Amino acid sequence: MRTLVLARHAHARTNADDAVSSSPPGAGLTEQGICEALALRDALAGTAIDLGVATRLVRTQETLELALGERDVPRLVLAGLDEIGFGAFEGGPLAAYRAWAWSHPPDASCPGGGESRADAAARYADALDELRLRPDGVVLAISHSLAVRYVLDAADGAFPASRVSPVGHAQPHTLSAKAVARAAKTLRTWARAPVFADGPGDR
Repeated sequence: MRTLVLARHAHARTNADDAVSSSPPGAGLTEQGICEALALRDALAGTAIDLGVATRLVRTQETLELALGERDVPRLVLAGLDEIGFGAFEGGPLAAYRAWAWSHPPDASCPGGGESRADAAARYADALDELRLRPDGVVLAISHSLAVRYVLDAADGAFPASRVSPVGHAQPHTLSAKAVARAAKTLRTWARAPVFADGPGDR
């Protein structure tokens, strides 16, 4: 891979409900989300794309299909870029998960069989390496808010924060292969001994 264009999925019905969703297939896009995905297609009109990547969640697959339009390029479902596993918080309000996450360390797994943020970071690193080693020149990957934020920060060499900065829906972020490699290395290093960049408390 030469270039990764990474984006969060467009606005989905779970976003409208402010609910968490990590179990496939999940809800699809709203009318707003459809418009955002079409805007992403327009934004990428001048960019050659050799491979389209989505997660197992329908909202990413619908975003990818709309963003690619009539382009005849291969598609790949990559579970490694899936949303973090929310465990017992699945289907509930996002506020409840955030309250738990902001009061627990990064290696704490979500109750009910969910993932820790450290485990999710290691999974994202593996997915990045898988993409980086592919022969495709330009890859468009549609993922989720936490994954995109972790990757973008790690591409700059920064470890994850306890409270991540928001990621806009269907906004493209272009990363070179070198930046992707740096992101994978940074996330894997952090996952082995995770300490939030902003400390355990509020920032």
